[in-house]
Amino acid sequence: MTARRTLAVLVSGSGTNLQALLDASAGADFPARVGVVLSNVPGVLALERARAAGVPTVIVPHQSFPGRAAYDAALLAALAPYRPDIVCLAGFMRLLGGDFLRAFPAGVLNIHPALLPSFPGLHGVRQALTHGVKVSGCTVHLVDEGTDTGPIVAQAAVPVLDGDTEESLAARIRSEEHRLYPLAVRLVAEGRLRRDGRRLVGGPAPDAPGQALRNPGTG
Repeated sequence: MTARRTLAVLVSGSGTNLQALLDASAGADFPARVGVVLSNVPGVLALERARAAGVPTVIVPHQSFPGRAAYDAALLAALAPYRPDIVCLAGFMRLLGGDFLRAFPAGVLNIHPALLPSFPGLHGVRQALTHGVKVSGCTVHLVDEGTDTGPIVAQAAVPVLDGDTEESLAARIRSEEHRLYPLAVRLVAEGRLRRDGRRLVGGPAPDAPGQALRNPGTG
């Protein structure tokens, strides 16, 4: 088995998607392990989840920094000792700039509670209900400098039921997130995806014939 990739997971809250990644990385056949968990908020439940799993934690409060560039530099300095290959955002409520993103060529991943490109930004579940859609879901994508505009790695669909509230729909979407995020990390960690402009296609090398990998989490 090839060496496992090291994940840095960035959190701001309860960390249910962090827990899904911790559980997956405990499996001997999973191609990545959580090497560090970083939070911008002290005392959140996600940090307790990491400590319970024996994973190092780092807290870098954002209020101490004059702007995004300074905070991004502090994040990079805090993560450097752990040498992460892939960064996973799991409810991390800060935007990241280009210098941070370019520091991780293997990818910075995010999970969003909507079927992008529909309903980017905050309150994706609320947006879906407001627009009256019949199907919502979740998306794992590579992060770029836009708001939820990076190439899509995987998606899972969730029906919107009559009488759904924001809380009930969010709970069903969250269950799919916990399944989908480890799957997406596996695809990236195993080198089964590569960038082709704005798309991701299957294949480990730029000169290898690839087939677009569409919504691998749904089938």
